Amino acid sequence: MAAKTLDLREVPPPERHPKIHDAFEELDSGEALELVNDHEPKPLFYEMQAEVDSFDADAYEVEQRGPSEFVAKLPKA
Repeated sequence: MAAKTLDLREVPPPERHPKIHDAFEELDSGEALELVNDHEPKPLFYEMQAEVDSFDADAYEVEQRGPSEFVAKLPKA
């Protein structure tokens, strides 16, 4: 699965979700958006699940790599 990476740790919080939605929209089916974040993006998961039909919630993954580094993969169906 091809992935585009978006590092959000330096992005101001109000700008994160719009940036994520724009990047996700640009993906082709079967690709994934990989997010590097300073916290677990659980609210984003629920937002994507509720609002984005092409978000493959069943294939969503998140891994904590450090105390303030989480990497999440948001796959597009």
